[in-house]
Amino acid sequence: MSALAELFPSGDFRFHLTLRRQEPDGFFRPHDPSGEVIAERRRWLAAEPGRHAALLPDGIPVFEEFSALAAEWAPPVPGIPGWDAIHQAGARWEPDILFLRADAAGQFRLQGGALCFPTGWALEEKLGQTLDFIHGPVPGLNAAIGGPIQQFLGRMKPGGAFFRDNWGIAASDELNLHPARRLAAPTLPVDMERLWLRVEHQVLLALPQSGGIVFGIRIARHRLDTVARDPAAAGLRQALETMPAAVAAYKRLEAIRAELIRRL
Repeated sequence: MSALAELFPSGDFRFHLTLRRQEPDGFFRPHDPSGEVIAERRRWLAAEPGRHAALLPDGIPVFEEFSALAAEWAPPVPGIPGWDAIHQAGARWEPDILFLRADAAGQFRLQGGALCFPTGWALEEKLGQTLDFIHGPVPGLNAAIGGPIQQFLGRMKPGGAFFRDNWGIAASDELNLHPARRLAAPTLPVDMERLWLRVEHQVLLALPQSGGIVFGIRIARHRLDTVARDPAAAGLRQALETMPAAVAAYKRLEAIRAELIRRL
């Protein structure tokens, strides 16, 4: 089985909470020797600082605890004069990093982070909100796995990290798909060389002192003409065939779904 094929479990499309336990250092250590990822992060943080990084007071202990850990994984780089701590950190870490912490009722809320490469959502709109609120726009997700997600986070023990993947299809290979940029959705005619399977490689890491959860995201993009020649194509085709119409609309695939199924 190819690495991409693992994105598509056998059977019809469904939301699933499939997690793999691994050590966190491989995720958080630098992957890009060219420095291009960090350079692009710095560009977005400089251009739109309020859009791409923020930290609420309840997130400060989580941020500070993770920053101490991250110093072991990411080498120090020169700071940027005038930038505050969360923006400095966002310009130093290759992955997007978000911080969750339970409120008095035990509900995990988004307390901040640095999100330079969002896939169609806005940090500034979700800040301080519960996971149910954050996942609310995704049709059927809360009903399917909202409860298990909350339970899993509440039971996480500090130490190893848990990994999962999420996918979509984009009409751009840009890393930053913030909704305010209004980048075009995939449209007909389908050009497999101008569409990308966009994969979010995600990690969840529980911290011992603050009780917070770190949610990390790395973006990978695979051009669809290449995916069509991979064993993953069969799984992607089945996922598209069995995906509820509301989910296809949310993923902005309704215009091309039938043609894409035919081409795969």
